[in-house]
Amino acid sequence: MAFVRRKGNTYFLVHNVRRRGKVRQLHLAKLGQRPRITDDVVRKVSRNHPFLDLDWSRLREQVSSRVELFDIRSQYVQGLMHSLRNLNLDLADLSPPLLVMADQANSSRELVTHLRLLRSTLDIKLDQFERTGTTNRQGGRRYR
Repeated sequence: MAFVRRKGNTYFLVHNVRRRGKVRQLHLAKLGQRPRITDDVVRKVSRNHPFLDLDWSRLREQVSSRVELFDIRSQYVQGLMHSLRNLNLDLADLSPPLLVMADQANSSRELVTHLRLLRSTLDIKLDQFERTGTTNRQGGRRYR
C-alpha cells in the first residue's frame, strides 16, 4: 500500500515491500515541499512500477490534507511568502525589450503566457479574499 511520507521538509510517495522477510520502503516519487500528485507523477510511477496497483484518488486526497495553508506561521506559508517576494523582485528587474532581442525559440512568448496565467490566478485569489470580506489589517483597506 502506497502512502505519502515526509522526510525533513520534503514529501515522498513510498510503498512498503517485503524482501527476505524484512519490510523496505520503495520510494516511488519525490513530491517536493508541497506534495502534489500530478498526472506526470502518475505516469512516471506507473511506467517505472507497472505491477503496482495504486489508489490514486485516495493518495490525492491524502496529499491535499497534508499542508497547513491556514496557519500563517507554518513553514510552507512562510516559504510561499518568501517565494512571492523574490518573484516580485525578479519580475520588476525583467526587461521586455532585451528579452525580445535575445529571443531563442519563442521563449518570450512562453514567458508572456506564464505571466498571463499568473495574472489570472492572482485575480481569482484576490476576488476570493474580497468575497470573504477580508481586509488588510494594517490599513483597513481591501486587497485591490
